[in-house]
Amino acid sequence: MSGTGRGFSATIAAFAMWGAFPLYFHALYQVSAFQVIAHRVLWSCVFVLIWMGLRGELPVLRTVMGNRGALGRLVVTATLITINWTVYVWAVITGHVVEASLGYFTGPLVNVLLGVVLLRERLTRVQWTAILIAAAGVTYLGVMAGRPPWIALTLAFSFGTYGLLRKLVQVEALPGLAVETVVLVPFAVGYLLWCESAGSGAFTHLGPGIDALLIGSGPLTAIGLFLFAYGTRRLPYSTVGILQYIAPTGQLLCGVLAFHEPFEKVRATGFALIWIALLLYATEGLRLSRKQQRAFA
Repeated sequence: MSGTGRGFSATIAAFAMWGAFPLYFHALYQVSAFQVIAHRVLWSCVFVLIWMGLRGELPVLRTVMGNRGALGRLVVTATLITINWTVYVWAVITGHVVEASLGYFTGPLVNVLLGVVLLRERLTRVQWTAILIAAAGVTYLGVMAGRPPWIALTLAFSFGTYGLLRKLVQVEALPGLAVETVVLVPFAVGYLLWCESAGSGAFTHLGPGIDALLIGSGPLTAIGLFLFAYGTRRLPYSTVGILQYIAPTGQLLCGVLAFHEPFEKVRATGFALIWIALLLYATEGLRLSRKQQRAFA
């Protein structure tokens, strides 16, 4: 399989996993979102370091840690992914899965905006129309709800910026993920120790099932982020944006079908505007891609 083919498969697998994540994290509703995130960081770090050790790649980690430019960017990506994880887990635990899915539906269009603002990319009229329709949908949902859809906006912008920076950092997927978790793990461990001393710790106190889920969140998180980072470095970012629809579709189905969250007419109207925008953008992207292929031929 070619590098592009492997990147395509890895990216699809990552988004499919994230689409099913609400089912996993909903089972941890007894644990606070911050403790879940701390365990995700801790066990991700343990898993990745063991993984790199078995592959004989720990010297690569030391090399990356010694590169100030790469390390600085990875500290930023670590911060962004922590914000994303925290808001997402809180949304799942508190019954806001549908709004969380909205964040990942609007994420691809946020990627486009970041490309325009930061990378000086140019858009066609159809692409600008898609962005304006999506903005109208998000605004409509905020007005009808009486508040900005802050969960969706936080998830969209934090993950969109994370993906862009991970694509630009010249570090392979596994060492980059290792640095992100190593940077975060002192804070995670410190927080978990504080929770234990305060008598609010969840680990070993809520049964072996919860312990297994907390530990398992590490490898699942690491594998998903590794597949995502691997794929984004081998695919055009526009292709990643289209494949990204897999995750929010799965999350929306979890919220409506598994957790019976409301999806009334008002919310459906706002989502419909987002979907129209995504369809327009995806169709235009395919047209431009075919045009480029014909030009090369």
